[in-house]
Amino acid sequence: MQLTRAEEEIMKVLWDLEAGKVKDVRDRRPDPKPARNTVSTVLRVLKKKK
Repeated sequence: MQLTRAEEEIMKVLWDLEAGKVKDVRDRRPDPKPARNTVSTVLRVLKKKK
């Protein structure tokens, strides 16, 4: 299964953190930070992809 660029960027943050919430992911991203809803949506998609 292939990850999109956004999914891969968020996964890199999660791999570093080992676990995290939307706020944790946003805090680790450079400015301009992705919208909270965007991160939340990508996390839901990643969860479905397992």
